[in-house]
Parts: sequence; C-alpha cells; structure tokens
Amino acid sequence: MSSDTPELIRLDAFGTLALLGVADPACVEVGRAAVARVVDEFDRACSRFRSDSELSFLNASPGAAVRVGPVLVDAVSCALRAARLTGGDVDPTVGEALIALGYDRDFDEVAASGRIVESRPLAAIPGWRTVQLDRAAGTIRVPRGVTLDLGATAKALAADRAAAVALEAAGCGVLVSFGGDLAIAGPAPAGGWRVRVTDDHRAGVSEPGQWIAIRSGGLATSSVAVRRWRTDSGVAHHLIDPVSGRSVDSVWRTVSVTAASCLDANIASTAAIIRGSSAVAWLTELGLPSRLVGVDGTVRHLAGWPESGDDLPATSIPAAGASV
Repeated sequence: MSSDTPELIRLDAFGTLALLGVADPACVEVGRAAVARVVDEFDRACSRFRSDSELSFLNASPGAAVRVGPVLVDAVSCALRAARLTGGDVDPTVGEALIALGYDRDFDEVAASGRIVESRPLAAIPGWRTVQLDRAAGTIRVPRGVTLDLGATAKALAADRAAAVALEAAGCGVLVSFGGDLAIAGPAPAGGWRVRVTDDHRAGVSEPGQWIAIRSGGLATSSVAVRRWRTDSGVAHHLIDPVSGRSVDSVWRTVSVTAASCLDANIASTAAIIRGSSAVAWLTELGLPSRLVGVDGTVRHLAGWPESGDDLPATSIPAAGASV
C-alpha cells in the first residue's frame, strides 16, 4: 500500500541531476537499485564520452557493420525514429558538428575549463539516412565522417526504461528524472507528481518557472539557456541546426512538452527549439501540452498546458505560422 507522502531522492546518473520518486517510501532502495542498473547499461552502451562504450567503438569503426548489444540497438533505432518524425530536425549524426564546436568531452569538463574554445570549421551534417541499422542481425553501420551523438534521445529513453524497471521492482508508482527529462510509471500519488518547470532543472524553486502536476507519461525540457560555452566565434550550445551545422538561433530559449513517454516528449521539445516559430502550430496540431519560453522571457501555453501559476508573462504576439 502506498504512503500518502511520496519520497524523492537524488541519484548520480549521466553526469547530471537525477531524481527518483517513489509513491511508497518503503520501496526507495529497491527502486534505487533498479534505476542504477538501467543507468549503467545505457552509460556503457550510449556514452559519447566513454572510450569503452559501444557507441565510441561504433564511431571509431566507420564503414563496418558493428555488432552491438540490444540497448544501443534500441537507442539508435529511437534516434532514427526521432529523425523520421521530425523531418530530420532531430538528427543523431550531429556528432562531428558538436565536436567542431568544442563539445568533445563531458560537458562539465568543457564548462569547468573556463576557457574560450577554438572551434574548427563547422562540419556538414551527413544526415540520419546514412546510418544503417539491422535490428535482426544486431548491427549498425555508420559511414566515414559520421559521428553519432544520442544526447537528444538516449537519456529520455533511459528514463522511460528506468521508470518501468523500477515499477516492476518496487511495485509502487515511480518517477524517474534524468537532467529534467522525466518518466512516470504506475499509479501517481494523490494529486499527481508535483514538478517545477524552469529553464534549468538544477535551479531552486525561487527561480522563475511554474509548478505543475502530472500523473502519467513523460515530460521533457529542452533549453539553449543552460548548456552553453564560449568559443572564438561566439557562444555555442548543444542544440544543433542540421541545416547549418551550428548551434541553432531559435526564437525559444526553453521548451517543455508532456507526452505519452519521456522519449516522445523529448523529441518534440528538441524539435520545437529547432523549428522556432513554426513549432506553435506543429505542437498544437499534435495536441501535445507545451510551455514555450521566448528569448524575450515571455511564455506561451499550448494544447492544454495550464496557464495559471506561471511566473513569466504570457506573450501577446502570436508566433509566425500559429493557428491557435
């Protein structure tokens, strides 16, 4: 039987702030162990910054059909699905562009250096169709010049998997959040899971944002305001425009989306940053509740996202292409 007061604890995962919520505090340790197993599996399979990861081996083996484990197969499959659903706006072949901008190691190391990164001439984006995945054989082939980066989707997929595994192990409702991308599995506490939505998932509750309650599915936030670093050609961030190969210059600084899964929410929030003003009509047509914060600090609430309780002023000017 679940407690009326859920418990929320911090975890170490993927070099970011991770949280585990359990509806029954008695299930904390078994839930923690289940999430830790999923984190380890995904880190070993999908990290671009671990020399011993399967992804690093794949990226170092251009042209070869590399046999990989099921976690990386699923992660690459989900990344390619994201590319198909967004018309290539969310593209896993942006790795070389990120490296050219100086994001060639764990972000904490980039940020901690405090130096201006000397960016190389920016790489063209090869495009997701260059990746060959054979699920039956368990192989992936990337051509020369392609570096896969699964940062846009793998963490969200891991949150969905971790929540499902923790639910099975703990037998009570759970919430798993990796870097602000969160998944819910099982019955939510009375009133739902209370979540603070801001530009930065690490920000305290005093930072401008909005409290919402969610009961199922997933929530993801993509932002160009947080993961930033200085280069000799200006400030860069990790969301790449596949057309230019540069950090996208978006009308939105932050987009948060809820969907049936954390993965789908992440795909939509990332694509919305890339798409800019046209994302308003797109998200509305998809019926995905969304909160979009403009670079001017005003906010739009779409498709049933609650308007009350937001610290930011609502925009009075419709975004281009909006049909709401």
